[in-house]
Amino acid sequence: MSQISIPVPDIGDFAGVQVIEVLVAVGEQVAENQALILLESEKATMEVPCPAAGTVFQLLVEVGATVAEGDAILLLELDTSVPDLTIPESARPAPAPAEPTRALDFDCDVAVLGSGPGGYTAAFRAADLGLKVTLIERWPSLGGVCLNVGCIPSKALLHTAHIIDHAAAMEEHGVVFGTPAIELDKLRLFKNSVVDRLTGGLVQLAKQRKVTVITGEGRFADPHTLTIKTADGEQRVNFRHAIIAAGSESVRLPGLPYEDERLMDSTGALELSEIPGRMLVIGGGIIGLEMANVYAVLGSAVDVVELTPGLLPGCDPDLVKPLQRRLQKRLDNIWLGVKVSAVDAQGEGLKVHFEGANAPEPRTYGRVLLAVGRTPNGGRIAADAAGVQVDSRGFIPVDRQMRTNVPHIFAIGDIAGQPMLAHKATHEGKVAAEVIAGEKSEFDARCIPSVVYTDPEVGWVGLTETQAKADGIAYDKGQFPWAANGRSLGMGNVDGFTKILFDKETGRCLGGAAVGPNAGELMAELGLAVEFGADAHDIGLTIHAHPTLSESVGMAAEAAAGTLTDLYLPKR
Repeated sequence: MSQISIPVPDIGDFAGVQVIEVLVAVGEQVAENQALILLESEKATMEVPCPAAGTVFQLLVEVGATVAEGDAILLLELDTSVPDLTIPESARPAPAPAEPTRALDFDCDVAVLGSGPGGYTAAFRAADLGLKVTLIERWPSLGGVCLNVGCIPSKALLHTAHIIDHAAAMEEHGVVFGTPAIELDKLRLFKNSVVDRLTGGLVQLAKQRKVTVITGEGRFADPHTLTIKTADGEQRVNFRHAIIAAGSESVRLPGLPYEDERLMDSTGALELSEIPGRMLVIGGGIIGLEMANVYAVLGSAVDVVELTPGLLPGCDPDLVKPLQRRLQKRLDNIWLGVKVSAVDAQGEGLKVHFEGANAPEPRTYGRVLLAVGRTPNGGRIAADAAGVQVDSRGFIPVDRQMRTNVPHIFAIGDIAGQPMLAHKATHEGKVAAEVIAGEKSEFDARCIPSVVYTDPEVGWVGLTETQAKADGIAYDKGQFPWAANGRSLGMGNVDGFTKILFDKETGRCLGGAAVGPNAGELMAELGLAVEFGADAHDIGLTIHAHPTLSESVGMAAEAAAGTLTDLYLPKR
């Protein structure tokens, strides 16, 4: 074998750039165009590709070193078994070529696989930073699950359910609206119009930023290539960097009759094809309870079955209690610690069989909604062809810069790990785009809020009491009941509360939660308090408008600080 020195190619106007990662080891066989090292300047991150196949004989740089154009980075023993091997100018120690050998082959700087909240945010941020971007989406509309068949249409229907609920509640206060007439076609059009407006807006934003959009199912062919099955045939995109934002899909339990359209996932439930007389929701988590709320208010007799001992697994039990009391009045049955053992498709409906100490006899339903969680799509994109690691559950491990084990490929959103929330994905998308553009960025969120949009709403952010007790974290708590909040009483609500946890030693805010009408809106202030490490006095001395629900945040902080006057709390 003959030996050559591999130099740093043309890196533009930079006098020197830092080596941030060495991607190969001595003795390792490398292929032509395989990345050898990763460089980072003030404006960009770039790879140095191998100009020929061979074996690494000696590394001449290490992480943290500063290099310039023409500097040797390693010695390569050429693989002379490759026929017609030619060594490009870039493989010679000097002089270095004026043009890079690989960059001109790329169709784009960044290929983004998936256009949900994380994907389109990443694509738009990368474009704003001057990168050439291709956005690949398998469905006809941009926006992913969230905008098309998830967060947005469900909230449109939940708003409708809230209006019906609140109108009915006004009868106790002397205002009678009568029984609502549900015109399902118009309601469906309203829900679809909300979706169309948002997804149509994304199309315009992509055009304004000159982002290329390809509709089709993308899969990796190699570390720098995606193949996309489109309506017009297969298309290939060669990319310098990729951001995987392929999301997740509804979990399927084995043995159920999925060929029967009466067995629905969340997408089917949101189509609102009919309001069944009887409906079963399998799963007492966020999605299951939100859709149970909608269908019950629209007229279905709804049962909920949950395998675990409580609703909303992972949420503090005291937050769940006000919601559960309300749901027990609205729903026909809530069965906890009960498993669905079988579903038989019959002419008159779906016959469901149950197991467990509190299991009911088999019952027949017009519709069954399966809402037992979501699973990431890591196994659907041929990630192995790019060398990207995917774990047994379908998640793709990433670092704080959203890099996978392949340094030029990033992953964000549901596929990058829990929690599977759109607002987490958007922030991760920005981080990935900024890192690719050469900015010093990382995902460093202290807290990520969660909200259940039922009636009443439940929200929490940061450390929960359940977590604090399990981890042995000492904390002080301030809590304020909404029955003492003027705005809440004016809305006819006497249930719910706001609570805040503070570190017992430092006094800094660790987390907060609320249950009641519009509780989700309070998570912004509570999340900011966690991020800034505010203490009880910081929050309590911030003047909150009166009368508002947000006053409960200030008063919960005052309760912890010992300065609350709106309740009598004996000194401890």
